[in-house]
Amino acid sequence: MYHYTEGGLTNVWLSNGFREEDTPYGKGVSIEDIEGLHRVIGMKLVKERAQLTGAEFRFLRKELGLSQAKLAHWWGYEAQSVAGWEKRGRVPRIADRFIRAFYLEKVSGNPSVLEIVERLADTDREEAPKLTFEETSDGWRLAA
Repeated sequence: MYHYTEGGLTNVWLSNGFREEDTPYGKGVSIEDIEGLHRVIGMKLVKERAQLTGAEFRFLRKELGLSQAKLAHWWGYEAQSVAGWEKRGRVPRIADRFIRAFYLEKVSGNPSVLEIVERLADTDREEAPKLTFEETSDGWRLAA
């Protein structure tokens, strides 16, 4: 058995799929199909009923290739908020649900939710445009 802590989780053990090797720097471990391992770990995390721990949240965020700053920007938080969730382990329910949804979208090969959130996060506008409406015989409509 190998205690796999390289992904940042302390409760992952491998019964096979790894090789221990001697290197010039001491013992080393080679993991077979690391991407597949991480995908299985990620799917296990998103299907669990329990709320994610900070370490589990960080694992999924990293698997999505998102920085704390990027994720915080998407949700209207500061990067330090995300760092705090990961460090203290108290992840808000909405963040827990969204990171699970993002991960499932990525794994399924359908990044539509991620694209929508990114597009919405980048639509910050300085001033609301002037909207002019007019009444016509057919009812109200946006004026040309």
